[in-house]
Amino acid sequence: MKGYACFNAGSSSIKFAVFVERGDALALSSRGEIDSGGHQHRLLAWSPQGELTEDRPLEGINGYADQLAAVIAWVEGHLAPARLAAIGHRVVHGGNAHAGPALVTPALLAELAALNPLAPLHQPHNLAAMQAMAKLHPDLPQVACFDTAFHLDNPRVSRLYALPRALAEQQVLRYGFHGLSYQHVANTLPALEPRAGGRVVAAHLGSGASMCAMVGGRSVASTMGFSALDGLPMATRCGSIDPGLLLYLLQDKRMTPAAMQRLLYQESGLLGLSGISGDMRELTASQEPAAREALDVFVYRIGRELGSLAAAAGGLDVLVFTGGIGEHAPEIRARVCEQAAWLGVRLDPAANAAGGPRLHAADSAVSVWVLPADEEAVIAQQTRAAADELKS
Repeated sequence: MKGYACFNAGSSSIKFAVFVERGDALALSSRGEIDSGGHQHRLLAWSPQGELTEDRPLEGINGYADQLAAVIAWVEGHLAPARLAAIGHRVVHGGNAHAGPALVTPALLAELAALNPLAPLHQPHNLAAMQAMAKLHPDLPQVACFDTAFHLDNPRVSRLYALPRALAEQQVLRYGFHGLSYQHVANTLPALEPRAGGRVVAAHLGSGASMCAMVGGRSVASTMGFSALDGLPMATRCGSIDPGLLLYLLQDKRMTPAAMQRLLYQESGLLGLSGISGDMRELTASQEPAAREALDVFVYRIGRELGSLAAAAGGLDVLVFTGGIGEHAPEIRARVCEQAAWLGVRLDPAANAAGGPRLHAADSAVSVWVLPADEEAVIAQQTRAAADELKS
């Protein structure tokens, strides 16, 4: 029996999930993470039912190699007698060359490193985990699974910027992100909703937030563009901004590129608007006027983007919420749906308070659902397919 480990490497934690083969399907065996946010590294793991099965400190941890070694040792012990067949990694930016998963090679790592400036909060950590794993287990296949891949066949008109054509030829285009999450929505929604093949807008709302329009289960437009800064305001990222404002900050305020990067990625969004926090839980619990205003801006921008994406899809049949905020913030869902009444959205308040999965009222022209995000399941499927192709 084969097992597959999926990694999502960030700046302060490495999240992982383990899947095992059950016939032709893959079954979740465990989820976990190494939490490095405090003074001590801890390995945490949960069963598929959400029960904590492991919580122990890790000593002598220094960098990704040590963290991954601890995880792999735990995974291999957890899988036995099954064997670890391949490892899949979430990679935020795959550029214009990767419409599907790719086996990790030195050439691929060099290619993806050139994209670091387009996703500085994520890409370097994604690649560092793959580099460390290549040294730990050089014979174990690794697969890169890209958040951008789901959007690469968007219509060309939706990908072009109104810039000189030479820049488009140099791959200065709209890409879109959170594609692994949207692929999961496209995979799972048909079992719940007969109109899943119609005009769907999915909102992945979390510390990173975006929205995607789908027709026939395929992306046709996304709120994110060339980088993961575009679109909705996020926990600490600004979302869409007038490029003239950036010129003003550079020229008149003498802001350095490094300071601007810090401003746009780490000091803006809900944190910047509220001056309190980028965490939705803290903001919804706060009575501070600035916190309420930050939520007002967030909901307003979701409503504007929903109208834009419905136009790109030619209408709206289904609205899906996913991601940490989408799954756990009924107040935000209710406000978004109230704002979307003009599109025929009618929410069932009791269903929304209960967390769904079905949220719409009987007289709603648009069906509304909440689906748990599960990028790891998509990564596991893509990893097994890529590893099997390598052996064939």
